[in-house]
Amino acid sequence: MTALPMAALVRRFAAGAGLTALALVLLLAAGTGEVRLALFGGLLALALLGWAVAFLRCVARQVAGFTDELCRTLDGMLDRSARPAPAAPAETLSARLHHRLERLYHTMEANRQAVEREKASLETLISNIAHQVRTPVANLRMLYDTLLARPVPWAQQRQFLQAAQGQLDKLDFLLQALVKTSRLETGLITLEKRDRPVADTLAAALNTVLAPLEAKGLRLTVDCPEGLTLPHDPKWTAEALSNLLDNAVKYTPPGGQVAVTVTPWDTLVKIDVADTGRGIPEGEQGAIFQRFYREAAVHDVEGVGLGLFLTREIVTRQGGYVKVSSAPGQGATFSLFLPRG
Repeated sequence: MTALPMAALVRRFAAGAGLTALALVLLLAAGTGEVRLALFGGLLALALLGWAVAFLRCVARQVAGFTDELCRTLDGMLDRSARPAPAAPAETLSARLHHRLERLYHTMEANRQAVEREKASLETLISNIAHQVRTPVANLRMLYDTLLARPVPWAQQRQFLQAAQGQLDKLDFLLQALVKTSRLETGLITLEKRDRPVADTLAAALNTVLAPLEAKGLRLTVDCPEGLTLPHDPKWTAEALSNLLDNAVKYTPPGGQVAVTVTPWDTLVKIDVADTGRGIPEGEQGAIFQRFYREAAVHDVEGVGLGLFLTREIVTRQGGYVKVSSAPGQGATFSLFLPRG
């Protein structure tokens, strides 16, 4: 059913009311035989009809003005050039509508800002990935161009191939870390907390760093209470601990020490991973958990800056948190806190 314009409705109302008044005059004249009375009744009906038409035209103008203002407000909201004008504090239809438009405006602005933040985050992520990939790809291209451009003795070929293997390992590590991070952030993987022994999770994390730890001649100490259990996701918690242990091994000089201490509290379990490495300046400690962040002083050490970011994501999604305590030249202690309930 098609809605009629207000002007057409007014014309139809006037025509219908006029015909009704004419019919009443004729019926009154025929029934009473008093022509003057019928004419007086007709004039009264026409006067009432005039007032009704005038009232409807006034309402039509009010509705048209209100509709135009509403359209301008909505256009301004869509173009981000205006917000709804404040309505008078009265219980009127206009005030109620403006109140809801104001709520809609704030919701739209919040959504726009969230989209802009996500867009900026995505652009930064793509830029960081491109930066991380550019160096190993350039190194691989240089190695293979050298091998193809001129004869190279076998011993040097072996060195080139070993260097290429290192660059491929870096790319593989980067891709795996990105996949893990994205799967966590997008909810494709949900952490399943189960009451499991802390020692088993810690052993799984330690197994990933035993070889490099022995190669550097580092001393490892572990202090974990026997029989301590904790509701946590064993696989992902081991991943978080493995990242902390890997950093401790990488940034501790040969002959240093890595210490792991598990301390049960009333509501939390604290897991410390301490090293005797170079330490972290206080000004850097707030940024080390950011994605792809690496201190300028450690760019010569292998890494892509995703380990601590992934660790914080894993721990946070289990209701815990991570903190760092460090000073230059005094090593670093990363403390992982997980709730016991």
